[in-house]
Amino acid sequence: MTRQEVVMAQQTAPGAEAAPDSAQCCPAAPQPEATAEISPAVHAFLKALANPARQRIMLLFARGAELSVNQVAELAHIGQPRASEQLAELKRGGILTSRKQGKVVLYRADKQRVVQALADLQEYLRYCC
Repeated sequence: MTRQEVVMAQQTAPGAEAAPDSAQCCPAAPQPEATAEISPAVHAFLKALANPARQRIMLLFARGAELSVNQVAELAHIGQPRASEQLAELKRGGILTSRKQGKVVLYRADKQRVVQALADLQEYLRYCC
């Protein structure tokens, strides 16, 4: 008798308990109605926060400071091209906004977009966790 035949004989033998049906022993977990996803704005926000250099640059804008690329480069002790790249990423992430004053671009914190991104992230985490 093969192993499979032995198992089948045991399952159908008089007095033998039937193998539990997976549907009976383990009810399916409730499935969410819709799949929650992080919005592109929240994704960009998190990406902007992921870099330690950008985190340090963010602190330069505390208390409403408005700074040019050159000022950020000087205060952060980095080159102007790198400062420009980091500021662009922070702007894409909704953390900073900018305005032109003559030929100079001034950056400042975008509190409204940060608050919105945090609220969206909190809602996502509430849904998934």
